[in-house]
Amino acid sequence: MSASIPRRLAAACCLLPLAATAQSTATATDAAVPTLRDIVVTASRSPEPLADAVGDVTVIGQDTLARARGDGLAEIIGRAPGVQFTTTGGPQTVSGLYLRGANPSQTLVLIDGMRATELLSGGTRLESIDPALVERVEILRGAASSLYGSDAIGGVVNIITKKGAQDRPLSAWANLGYGTYETVKSSLGLSGASAGWDYSLSASAAGSKGFDVMRRHFANNSSTDSWGHYADEDGYASRGWAGTLGYQWAAGHHIGLAAYDSTLHADSDGTQDDYPYATEDNVRNLVRQQAYRLTSTDRITDRWESVLRFGWTRDSLDYRRPTDGSFVHSSLKRTLSWQNNLQVLPGQRVSILAERLEERVNSDFSYDRTDRNVNSAALIYKGGFDRLHTQASVRNDNYTDHGNQTTGSLGLDLDLSEAWQVGIAGSTGFRVPTFADLYQDYPAAFYKGNPDLKPEKSHNIEAHVQYQGGGTLLRLTAYQNKVRDLIVNVSDPVTWWTTPQNVAQATLRGLTLAGEHDFGDTTLRASADFLDPRNDDPRPAQGFTPAEGSALPYRARQVFHLGVEHRIQALRLGAEYQYTGNRYADIANRTRLGGYALVNLTAAYDFSKSLGVQVRWNNVLDKDYVRVDGYNTPGSNVFVNLSWRM
Repeated sequence: MSASIPRRLAAACCLLPLAATAQSTATATDAAVPTLRDIVVTASRSPEPLADAVGDVTVIGQDTLARARGDGLAEIIGRAPGVQFTTTGGPQTVSGLYLRGANPSQTLVLIDGMRATELLSGGTRLESIDPALVERVEILRGAASSLYGSDAIGGVVNIITKKGAQDRPLSAWANLGYGTYETVKSSLGLSGASAGWDYSLSASAAGSKGFDVMRRHFANNSSTDSWGHYADEDGYASRGWAGTLGYQWAAGHHIGLAAYDSTLHADSDGTQDDYPYATEDNVRNLVRQQAYRLTSTDRITDRWESVLRFGWTRDSLDYRRPTDGSFVHSSLKRTLSWQNNLQVLPGQRVSILAERLEERVNSDFSYDRTDRNVNSAALIYKGGFDRLHTQASVRNDNYTDHGNQTTGSLGLDLDLSEAWQVGIAGSTGFRVPTFADLYQDYPAAFYKGNPDLKPEKSHNIEAHVQYQGGGTLLRLTAYQNKVRDLIVNVSDPVTWWTTPQNVAQATLRGLTLAGEHDFGDTTLRASADFLDPRNDDPRPAQGFTPAEGSALPYRARQVFHLGVEHRIQALRLGAEYQYTGNRYADIANRTRLGGYALVNLTAAYDFSKSLGVQVRWNNVLDKDYVRVDGYNTPGSNVFVNLSWRM
């Protein structure tokens, strides 16, 4: 019997109670699962109830964030269905999200709707974003370039910072926590609204002694010393703030400013290029993430809403190592957009978008070009016809260095009854090569960018069936995303020079089953992901280049989550089980990382309406596991948080 069959049976057993409940409560009074009351903006670029969104959308709200106090943002997002993540050590190290198996650079990350993707490498500095400053995270799965442009091949993750309650003159909150590795976290904030003004301000600070980010050996038992391993505790210190200020100067007319700024000082070990300097204990990363947005929302008529936005985001990395080995990278993005939402008929909305994006990079490394501009136009339709719900979009992005890129999407959801729904969707996506892919000139590493690279492109199709009723939500989603012109670094065996080329294709097929049921005082949540991350162009060994296997690295074929929370008056107790299957650590499929299972426990108690305590115990069984070959993960760790709210 295949080893994967028992795991699939286990996943089915996890979800069986939810399915049984769905059948037995089909005639009961409908009671929406609490998360369905959330308002989302990412699915259609306009606010709408989560239950009305066309697409595969998840909202990570305040309850989930509160249960995960002490964890990094990548880890919290990585627990959502259809998402896997990696970190190169602790929460302060480089992190990556694999949305439906797509590369981290193929998932667009936004902060308050503004692009946060780093322009040089294509990643996002998630490690610099403190969850204490986050109000919610919206995850849109599937190619979404027709809504947001480049990078949205696997989907979109929109990180929305604290706005706070704005329905009373003043509210305030604060948190103070302490945990394993001498981790200390604190945060506080206030918000309110009065006389047409609304405001919010929050701030956080954190520090940890940490643990050694690198293991002593790789999976093949070779030493990590040659890669700059220094056996010490790698800690971090971070601080950040977020704020909003708005004014409604007339009925239906509002102008608002949103700001986010965070810094992270993180210890790390060196890379292979650092050796032997990294044997000194002073290698540090200084990371800063900034995002500012000015928005004017105006109700011109009963059927016409105009939204004008100006956004400015900047990320920077100051990598400091001994002697003269430091370097600085930064990227800047300026966005001007004008979106007009037209209610053409009852239940029928058309949005017309015009957008300009200016990208600028600055680096101590040599780049043949450091700027480009993008002019975009999009048309988004959202409508309903009795039981049929439709969303369609088309977008054109004109790059100064890559010309026109046109994408589209169409989604149809059909209500079979008040409880059952089926849907199908198709969409296209693309990712323009990074500045490093195109223009970097790094002779010291025998690396040269390729200005002739083409954008990566994808075609995504998916279908789902969903049950919602009686406090139960069940959703089964099947998808296939074919990605072509993948950019791969190719080394010349004679000259040793490496150049990126469009030489690969991949097919990402998967099945996600997710469910939730509220039994009254007990809530049960479960999900099972089955992924086939296929490299369509496995290649034999060529010179010094190893053979490439058929599976894409760092994607597990099976991921299971099971969680339960029980409420006893003011006390809430919870338990989580996570299983991640085997993965390969290299494109050649020669280094295999074993699967692992984690058990986490949570507890929370409210002493009063204002004061409470939350406890989280991760990795209860102290499992030794690996997410990225050569890097450590946290052992058994506990975090205790004291919260106050006004």
